[in-house]
Amino acid sequence: MADQTQPWAERTVEVPPQPGVVPQQRDGYRRGVASVGAPRVPQTEPFPVVEEPTGTGWPGEPVPRRPLSWHLAQLRRGGEWSAAGGLFAFVCWGIWAISGQGNLTGPIFIFALSLLVAVGLFALSRLLGRVILERQLGRVRHTARGAHLITAVFLVVLGVAWLQQTEWVVSAWNWVTGN
Repeated sequence: MADQTQPWAERTVEVPPQPGVVPQQRDGYRRGVASVGAPRVPQTEPFPVVEEPTGTGWPGEPVPRRPLSWHLAQLRRGGEWSAAGGLFAFVCWGIWAISGQGNLTGPIFIFALSLLVAVGLFALSRLLGRVILERQLGRVRHTARGAHLITAVFLVVLGVAWLQQTEWVVSAWNWVTGN
């Protein structure tokens, strides 16, 4: 027996092969050959036919519905565009609102109304995509990136419009560009 104070790697000893003695194999193990899964068993029966519903069956047949979590995950894909546009619009609105030097009730109402218009634009984009892409062209939409991109462009244009209404931003822009 090996000394137990030595590390295990030093206690392991390779036994050289002995002529005429076949080592016992375990579970189809062969030295130098990688096992890649279970051994194949020849199949005597034909493959069973599994019919999956495609939703294009007989008229009046119910169409399988997807869970709400799938729809919400689909709406979230591309949301970074809307978030970036919303952040830009918020910063531009803040510059415009603070530069007004008055009551913030009106600017807050305008910002909330602008966000509602952006949400409506997003919903309209999704509706048009559903009618055109899914119903007319037969394509499946996996994300909402197009609708988020349209909403982001709207919010960026809105933010630029707020900056154009701020006098010191316009004068600074004119000074930088030399106009």
